[in-house]
Amino acid sequence: MPNAIKGIMTIAVLFFAVIVAYGLVKTAPTPEQFTPEETTTSIRVLEVNREKVRLTVSSQGSVMPYKESELIPEVNGRVSWMSPNLLPGGYFAKDEVLLRIDNRDYRSKVARSRAGLNRALAEEELARFELGRMEELVKKKLTSQSSLETVLRNHRIADAVVQDSKIALEEAARDLQRTEIKAPYDGLVRSEKVDLGQYVSRGMVIASIYAAQYAEVRLPLADKQLAYLDLPLGHRGELADEVAPEVLLFTQYGGKHYEWLGKLVRTEAEIDSKSRMVTAVVRVNNNNNVDQPDLPIGLFVNAKINGRWAEGVVTVPRAALRNQSKVLVVDKDNRIHYRDVKILRFENDNVIVSDGLESGEVVNISPLQTIVEGMRVKPILQSGSS
Repeated sequence: MPNAIKGIMTIAVLFFAVIVAYGLVKTAPTPEQFTPEETTTSIRVLEVNREKVRLTVSSQGSVMPYKESELIPEVNGRVSWMSPNLLPGGYFAKDEVLLRIDNRDYRSKVARSRAGLNRALAEEELARFELGRMEELVKKKLTSQSSLETVLRNHRIADAVVQDSKIALEEAARDLQRTEIKAPYDGLVRSEKVDLGQYVSRGMVIASIYAAQYAEVRLPLADKQLAYLDLPLGHRGELADEVAPEVLLFTQYGGKHYEWLGKLVRTEAEIDSKSRMVTAVVRVNNNNNVDQPDLPIGLFVNAKINGRWAEGVVTVPRAALRNQSKVLVVDKDNRIHYRDVKILRFENDNVIVSDGLESGEVVNISPLQTIVEGMRVKPILQSGSS
């Protein structure tokens, strides 16, 4: 019996505790409800505009002569005089005498040829007089026709000797002129292989020279780069001046920056079978770059070629690009969204977009680690593509 009473009391205590707990829960005050505020991230943005952009192509190359020649004497003889400019690096003007060969033998040859011509002229004059006299005798029937034919033949031979003597005199005079070697154009001496008193022979190379007014640079271009230049495939000869693209050549030399303006005048006929590159040739007129020194031969330069115009494109920094072909656009509610874009080309630190963006739209240029589609941001407008 006591055990039964203990059980009833335990149950009663538990029941009472449940009643008290239920009462406490029912009478407890209701907690205040609140909605957490949405966090915003500050980002740098850029307002884009569709515009007309001049595409450029970059390359590198070494400067080469526009014209290069080897000085070769056309007569034999001993060098009697050399110009002080006939040495490596020496500058010379067109028609300047660079070297003289001893011409005494050639002056004697001219004198002999002139004497031979005078003798031939005298003989031709005699033969002509004799022919006239014989023709008169034939008319008067005082001599035979065969005698006239003999005199006519002698006159023809004398006339031929005159022509031969004139040719010999002209040849001797040319050889005499060739004892002076003159510069074919304004230029510089690359190397010389002769000295005063040396005997030179016809066909012997005595110096190497090149033109100074123009210089050329050969630039390798990839197939994709040609698409930005609109150069005709297989074009023969030089491009017309009005369609030849302008080229800016620049380099750092001796701690200074130098620039030259030139034009792309032609492309070489062959495509490199290994690299699939085309070689474009840029010509620089040194007379047009008055504020800069002449473009030195052998100098390695960088080139920036003006290409075709691209209409209605948008230029954004590379930092704006996501996943190779997307950008983050901020809408009017300051919410961020992914946008697919069509890339025309990469250019230095910028990306040129041909489709997918319109003027006035705002694009993110900040590096974001975590991005949620539609999340709210605090845009900070930048004045340029930084």
